[in-house]
Amino acid sequence: MIGAIVSIPFILTPALCMEDEDPARGIIISTMIFVTGVVTYLQTTWGCRLPIVQGGTISFLVPTLAILNLPQWKCPSKEVISAMRVDDKTELWQSRMRELSGAIAVSALLQVFIGYTGLVGKLLKIITPLTIVPTVSLVGITLFSHASEAASKHWGIAVATIFLMTLFSQVMTKVEVPILQYRKGHGIEMGWFPLFKLFPVLLTIIIMWSLCAVLTITNIFPEGHPARTDIRIKVLHNAAWFRVPYPGQFGMPTVTLTGVLGMLAGVLACTVESISYYPTVSQMCNAPPPPLHAINRGIATEGLGTVLAGLLGSGNGTNTFGENVGAIGVTKVGSRRVIQWAALIMVIQGVLSKFGAVFIMIPDPVVGGIFCVMFGMIAAFGLSALQYIDLRSARNLYILGLSIFFPLALCIWVNEHPDFIETGNETIDSTLSVLLGTSILVGGCLGCTLDNLIPGTPEERGLIVWAKEMSLEITNDELTINTTFDFPYGMQTLRCWKWTRHIPFLPTYKMNL
Repeated sequence: MIGAIVSIPFILTPALCMEDEDPARGIIISTMIFVTGVVTYLQTTWGCRLPIVQGGTISFLVPTLAILNLPQWKCPSKEVISAMRVDDKTELWQSRMRELSGAIAVSALLQVFIGYTGLVGKLLKIITPLTIVPTVSLVGITLFSHASEAASKHWGIAVATIFLMTLFSQVMTKVEVPILQYRKGHGIEMGWFPLFKLFPVLLTIIIMWSLCAVLTITNIFPEGHPARTDIRIKVLHNAAWFRVPYPGQFGMPTVTLTGVLGMLAGVLACTVESISYYPTVSQMCNAPPPPLHAINRGIATEGLGTVLAGLLGSGNGTNTFGENVGAIGVTKVGSRRVIQWAALIMVIQGVLSKFGAVFIMIPDPVVGGIFCVMFGMIAAFGLSALQYIDLRSARNLYILGLSIFFPLALCIWVNEHPDFIETGNETIDSTLSVLLGTSILVGGCLGCTLDNLIPGTPEERGLIVWAKEMSLEITNDELTINTTFDFPYGMQTLRCWKWTRHIPFLPTYKMNL
């Protein structure tokens, strides 16, 4: 989660034409943390009822950058911005934030619709592994230039960050540190804690941030160097202590066809990614496989969270954090109550604006090193779906290669020439530019189309193994009532009403009546 909190504002705010020392950068982070807490609580209590954390996702950055790359949203030169009045500078980035907020909120309604109407199962019949691979992997691959830009501000710090992240997360995972802990009936005793396995990102940031602070105090980094820890100190000073995010805090969101269609790519990518986590979390918690109604409810709740994130102006949507899934496997703590208390803590942190402003002060090269690892892991997660297909098949290799390479070739060119389409209608021109400039949309659609049209056996396409992994069939026997995914209140009433068996998102839903 820390990686997402650091990366999203770092990439987003320059594209919004926002200055480095603008205190609104801290507000955006605080809003994101606040939304994470609220949606996480809703998801664990009334959503899929699994102990998962919801929060900002990189998947929305790709369409966001495509939208902001349109001629009407490109930033003026730094000289022009510096000559503007303060109010004009504020309106410059807030107008772009309103465009993103409206696009995110409206596009997420599709996710709400998919969840509450029970279309998840039908959607996954056409979304195959060869659709997921380009859709998810291109999220990380497309953002490589931002990682390079941040890391190049001091390659030594960036490489050291990568080294520590690798050391902690891969080499020292089995190293535990002694801590004092309290056990009921035993009192205080010495225990062992897997520190490096649970907090590799946090430890890396603390160590490299401290190193940059030492190099700043000793003036080894000259004034104005991007690796100095005091370069954005004004952001922390200007941030308010307490601030509750509210809808329209940057103005009333605007809605355009271009923005909404572009953001749909991020919505679909998040939907498929989140669904893949649900069975994994259930297995880690020794819970039954999630039934269809729980998955429907989880996707719908995630969509509602993205609508809320858009209305509040976080500049991003919500998605299931894969890191949280890994933490459950390590700690063996799969209690909803723990995640609910964590959600409350995140809500409090989101109200504390100073807390959000602290993340803005992380030196750019440290963020660049984190980017290199995190974006690479996102790309690898997408490629992991290749385990289901036959990689010896020339058919599969053709689809895979074309659906990854062609979007990169096309989208990079489109983003460099956003005004190449001239139909005579500005709305159509902008919409096509965004759609063709969003790599995850082009790659996902191309992979999905080719995999469903080009002849291939179910075994070759990986559909048999994939169906077992992503089974959305009812797991509760008609004669057995499983309460794991029931609502915390009102279940007795729901079971008395027969019509509730026809509602796809209610715990009483029965698919085969």
